[in-house]
Amino acid sequence: MKQISLTQPQLAQKIDHTLLKPTLLISDLELLCREAADYGFKTVCIPPTWVSEGVRLLQGSTTEVITVVGFPLGYSRTEAKVTEAKRAIEDGATEIDMVINISFLKNRRMDELQDDIYRVAQACGKLPLKVIIETAYLHSTEMVEVAKIAEAAGAAFVKTSTGFATGVANAGATLEDIKLLRQTLKPETRIKASGGIRDFAMAIEMINAGADRLGTSAGVAILNGLTHTGTY
Repeated sequence: MKQISLTQPQLAQKIDHTLLKPTLLISDLELLCREAADYGFKTVCIPPTWVSEGVRLLQGSTTEVITVVGFPLGYSRTEAKVTEAKRAIEDGATEIDMVINISFLKNRRMDELQDDIYRVAQACGKLPLKVIIETAYLHSTEMVEVAKIAEAAGAAFVKTSTGFATGVANAGATLEDIKLLRQTLKPETRIKASGGIRDFAMAIEMINAGADRLGTSAGVAILNGLTHTGTY
């Protein structure tokens, strides 16, 4: 695969500057949005309840606000995910990152798995839907299966992780996962690597492996060539 060389502004446009911790403070959100505007990040990824506030804080900048649905476990009812997505879009979200129902996959209820994704994709309309498959809980065959299902159901992106997986060795994105997804998906279906991307070298490796977007709370450190010690 051809190695990609990016300028700092180009790399910033591949980053979803992320803050999804349950103890989020308004001051944290204000700092996140200020950093995003200053560095020119593509988006901020924040909890659904703070989307409208994020839109307000980023008014006049080029950074967009995106949010999560069914996060982080994915097993909420499809109707709830659809409602979450619609409300987030009303509040100003321009992309939706939804978590699949992993239990459907593990129980081989594939029609229900696809319907869950399809209905959220329909709720998003023309806005991009990123489908989080939580690679840490999947073996390679399942990863290929669910990636193809997500693509068929209307996903614009397949996303690796929530960053909240527990009891597993690799809770975030790995280069092997990105390479497998890139081999599996059509060229027009994009990939978001998220979880555990904490420095410039790792960010570039993920992009060279096939990632189109990076979900990370370490965006500032990445662009400054530093290493971030956070958990996402």
